[in-house]
Amino acid sequence: MADLGNEKEVPDGLTKQVSNQNVVVVENVAFADAVSKSNVRPFSKRMLQLYCFCFVATMNSCINGYDGSLMGAINAMKPYQRQFGMITTGESTGFVFAIYTVGNIVGSFVAGPLTDTWGRRWGMFIGAAIIIIGTCIQAPANNMAQFKGGRFVLGFGVAMSATAGPSYIAEIAHPVYRGFLTGMYNSFWFIGSIPASWITYGTNMHFDDNRAWRIPLWIQMSFSGVIAMSVFFLPESPRWLMANDRHEEALAILIKYHGDDDPNNAIVRLSYGEMQQLISKEGSDKRWWDYSDLVKTRAARWRLTMVVAMSFFGQWSGNAAISYFLPVMLEQAGITNVDTQLMLNGVIAVLSFVGAVIGSTLVDKVGRRKMLFTASCLFVMWFSIVAALSATYSGSGNKAGSNATIAMIYLFGFTFSVAFTPFQALYPVECLDFETRAKGMAVYNFWVNIASFFNQYATPVGLGNVKWKFYFLYIAWDTFQAAFIYFFFVETKDRTLEELNEIFEAPFPKAASLKKTKVAIVENHGVTDLLGDVEAKL
Repeated sequence: MADLGNEKEVPDGLTKQVSNQNVVVVENVAFADAVSKSNVRPFSKRMLQLYCFCFVATMNSCINGYDGSLMGAINAMKPYQRQFGMITTGESTGFVFAIYTVGNIVGSFVAGPLTDTWGRRWGMFIGAAIIIIGTCIQAPANNMAQFKGGRFVLGFGVAMSATAGPSYIAEIAHPVYRGFLTGMYNSFWFIGSIPASWITYGTNMHFDDNRAWRIPLWIQMSFSGVIAMSVFFLPESPRWLMANDRHEEALAILIKYHGDDDPNNAIVRLSYGEMQQLISKEGSDKRWWDYSDLVKTRAARWRLTMVVAMSFFGQWSGNAAISYFLPVMLEQAGITNVDTQLMLNGVIAVLSFVGAVIGSTLVDKVGRRKMLFTASCLFVMWFSIVAALSATYSGSGNKAGSNATIAMIYLFGFTFSVAFTPFQALYPVECLDFETRAKGMAVYNFWVNIASFFNQYATPVGLGNVKWKFYFLYIAWDTFQAAFIYFFFVETKDRTLEELNEIFEAPFPKAASLKKTKVAIVENHGVTDLLGDVEAKL
């Protein structure tokens, strides 16, 4: 087959046809040709097995989601406040939230080299084991020092999970469904968040002692238990095997799960050929101390810029205030009953999960840039309305004003879940090449937690001191975010991970990523004619 990624010609063995052709616009001709020839079946036996492997890896995201809703709910519980002498806002509260992030930051320095050296599966297993240890320290705590220590250990373990999990899914997922499956990774944040929200709601309703917050803390290690018991039944990432000179094993996995046991499958041939060409056995992933490939070339620096930008955009859009401090926001909107606050916290978690699933189904249809840009513009509108409503009705007891504020908060949460949640793992993984993926995801996780530290430490102070005026910070940031995405973000859909290398090597990657080609395709026979380039659009 011709090198369709670089040559504008008809694949070998085919002649131009005038009947039974579909004229379509594609991002990458080679990928479109291989998909057309492969007759991909989404519910074949092998594909279902692949979904199960990815499901186990998504448990890593559940861990983070559980903690996000857990601490927001526990923070509002009277037994927790009595035990440790805490209040819902202020510096001491911010530090309890932030120590988890500190552990995550420290763990980020270890996570990348460990995942590169031992493999994606070992990275997930070690992270799960550390999280179980952290839970055993935190849940029985009778003093704040032990409680904070447990949260630090939890955060350290989550750094491993957040590095290995999304890398594994992106590298083993079938190329046709990589966007959906990797997008679902972060969507499973809510599979952790929803149980945490409703478990804390139930324990607060039925217990007026420390069981109200201890029981949810013990349950926190259940997702890690699933990972620890299951991860070595999964195949290793074929790209990691390839990079470690285990070509036959890598090819066998591709044939089995991407080719549906067909060694001549066009997608397998394309993927394996690209992996042979672009994955080095001597890459920097073999040197645990070497992060230089992240910044060595202009293309690498553009990749890293996308990764770091996404780490901040995914944390500073305003979502953290809702994830961690929704009860406080509701109180300032006039909802003062704790049970009602926790119930509404549970409802938004369910709504957000629905939005995240919807968003995951759209990532390959709409595209990364369009979804992220549109959502950022909507964030500005939602927070402007929330600020206006809070300024008008805060403390007034006006039920209509409180309900309107809650509606806007819910709209923001739903919008974020549709357009940002799927990309928080998917987009940085796609922007990194194999040699830098694990270390790059560790760097991503590092900056996510730097941004999160600000959220967890500054947000309770801001909400406590300046109240609704704090929302103006989000309005300004989301405006900047929308502009940055429009001018610089690269479109990554409908290409294999290796084919994205051509985009980042271009003089202006954003423009190159938007170029498309009009082709004629005959089903099961591939591309039969190239009909010209299509002008780039948003």
